[in-house]
Amino acid sequence: MAENTATSTISTGRPDADVSTLKGRTGAGAPAETRGKTSVADGVVAKIAGMAAREVPGVHHLGGGVARAMGAMRDRAPGGSGGVTRGVKVEVGERQAAVDLDIVVEYGVSIIDVAGDVRSNVIGALERMTGLEVVEVNIAVGDVRLPDEEEESEPDDNRVR
Repeated sequence: MAENTATSTISTGRPDADVSTLKGRTGAGAPAETRGKTSVADGVVAKIAGMAAREVPGVHHLGGGVARAMGAMRDRAPGGSGGVTRGVKVEVGERQAAVDLDIVVEYGVSIIDVAGDVRSNVIGALERMTGLEVVEVNIAVGDVRLPDEEEESEPDDNRVR
């Protein structure tokens, strides 16, 4: 799977900045935050969203069964992402972002409450850290982790000694 290398351009981040007063002011006379352009890669947005979703109580992990299996193989490969973006898909524009998450929840939690908490945490983290407006966070609950279920065991890479 090819890594998405698209980037996003962030505005000044100052809601009180009047663009008309900033025009024409360049160099030493311009505010420091307007001297240049900041780009945020899609992968950065995906990592922030994945970390923020995992922080919510009731989320067992991200990714459906196939995504977890493929992610586990990718994570063991050299340069693997460590699973932070497993189950996370993002679309990033110049000023806005949209996020799709596949999650597995713990048995007994309110799926509606967990989804709302995930949505709030992801939006808050992304808007605070990137300055992008998050227009939507779509959540697909693909499984429920039962208390008596064992964790899927990872294959032992060191089985021959």
